[in-house]
Amino acid sequence: MELRWLEDFIALARTRHFSRAADEQNVTQPTFSRRIKLLEEEMGTTLINRQTLPLSLTRAGEEFLALCEQTTERIRITRDRITRLDEAQSRRLLLAAPQSLLSHFLSGWLDEMGQPPLQPYLRATGWLAADYFQALERGECDLAACYWPKGRTTLELDMTAFEHRVIGAERLVPVTIPDGFGKPRFTLPGERRAPQPLIAYHARGLMQAAIEDHLVRQPQACHFNVLTESIQSSNVKELVCLGHGLGWLPERVARDVLATGQLMRAGASHWDISLEVRLYRHREARQSGLENFWSTLDAAAV
Repeated sequence: MELRWLEDFIALARTRHFSRAADEQNVTQPTFSRRIKLLEEEMGTTLINRQTLPLSLTRAGEEFLALCEQTTERIRITRDRITRLDEAQSRRLLLAAPQSLLSHFLSGWLDEMGQPPLQPYLRATGWLAADYFQALERGECDLAACYWPKGRTTLELDMTAFEHRVIGAERLVPVTIPDGFGKPRFTLPGERRAPQPLIAYHARGLMQAAIEDHLVRQPQACHFNVLTESIQSSNVKELVCLGHGLGWLPERVARDVLATGQLMRAGASHWDISLEVRLYRHREARQSGLENFWSTLDAAAV
């Protein structure tokens, strides 16, 4: 049994005339009559009293009409809901970002932007820099937020297919636990004979690239013993808090533990590293919701 058969029956019950009902349903009268006959065969009973003028429904037909009206109405309501869900989903943009930006920056920024329809793409929290741009290329996400060095970066990334907007600023600050006398347990720059234990970021990540670029431009060389490499700043923070070494953290991430004295700076301010918070999109992505959001960004920057 097809949905259009039910709609045919409702039209016939309303018009009480095969020809007019067929016109309403945009089919020929023979086709319409054949559908009604198939419907009666499917139900195993006569639904239309064809001996009256105008046509009338049998008692079974009256009962069946109520079912047709209930069924088609429920389907209409469900279709409307699905359409609204599809429309809402088409307006919702997937945003890939590292965990630290999701936790310490993006929620406040989205509030300032008026809560645009952005949905965090949580698979991205463990990605390296290249993964974000590959995902944008594949259409796996619509936007990618990331830290970006203000200077040059040694990472080899082809950025020609992407455009970005700067949406914020951050600083990486070197931190360590205090020793028993309230002084930093580990300090920059370290010595060749006594290198400082370093909780580093992954070598193919933007954080480590920014740190290394900053260090080579300092008048003093740093001496480190790299203990481990981490993708997420939360992992670096945890290991530094456990006293395993020093590490650089985004200032927003370190703010609470610096305020309580659980961590302290491991060096003077010239070891701080300035970063931009950038939002990237693929140049050829033309989804309407993305275009509208990008225009909102441009308007907010004016």
